[in-house]
Amino acid sequence: MALTEPAPDLRPHDKPPTTSGVRRAASSSSATVRGWPWTVRAGAAVFVVMVAVLALTPWIAPYDPAAQDLAQRLAGPSGQHWLGTDQLGRDVLSRLMYGGRFSVSIAAVTLLLSVVVGTLIGAFSARVGGMVDEFLMRVVDLLISIPDVVVALFLIAVFGTGYGTLISALTIVGWTPFARLMRGLALEINSRDFIEAAEALGCSRSFIIVRHVIPNAMRPLTALSFLRFGHKLITVGGLSFIGLGVQPPDSDWGAMLLDAQPYMEQMPLLVMVPGLAIFLTALSVSLIGQGVEPRDNKQ
Repeated sequence: MALTEPAPDLRPHDKPPTTSGVRRAASSSSATVRGWPWTVRAGAAVFVVMVAVLALTPWIAPYDPAAQDLAQRLAGPSGQHWLGTDQLGRDVLSRLMYGGRFSVSIAAVTLLLSVVVGTLIGAFSARVGGMVDEFLMRVVDLLISIPDVVVALFLIAVFGTGYGTLISALTIVGWTPFARLMRGLALEINSRDFIEAAEALGCSRSFIIVRHVIPNAMRPLTALSFLRFGHKLITVGGLSFIGLGVQPPDSDWGAMLLDAQPYMEQMPLLVMVPGLAIFLTALSVSLIGQGVEPRDNKQ
């Protein structure tokens, strides 16, 4: 009687990770971080500090960002106001911290939605193939040629300004790069032996996508997510700068640039501070993306 190889066990392991396994995983992550160039580690440090400050803003901000003191308008940096005050006497440091919460949170939410939608569509397109795949990729080609700002202007003209409109506009086009990347990765992953084994065992298409295809594509997707975050942040700031983003009494870094424009010569710090915040945040996240990006094609 001919002996056949047992089918591979594709069920998740029931045993919890051992202490030694956790230590090995932690050691591997630590070694990966130590292997990053100093520029990537510097970017990660800046981003961690930035997120910590924004998370603690309600407790560490020195003033209410909307509190006005006209007697102190356009005052320079001092012990009372570290970054000075704006044209209405509001503390610039407090406005910078609270404005960063809006800018970063909107960029993060739109990025998360784009990643989820694009990953699912790309994996589904590669798995189904045929006319469905061809149709979805032509839709991607069409949307990826339209700038985010154009879509945002159209939606704002139809539905008016608001957080929902802003997030929707940045997500409608934002998912396309992730769909294209996920499709290419999925086509390569679908040719591997463990996918054929899963099909032979009768695993459903959705199970294979969620359990095998997407987890094996996470590292390139994560790298692209970091690299796209800066683009989202700059787009949010740009829309606010032209008055189509966050509306008063709320404010973000782009709105701070808009308010400071008439006072650039009298108080250059009003423009430099939010502009530098956008630049450093986008740069730090992009540097992290370069560290996370796979260095070979064996992922």
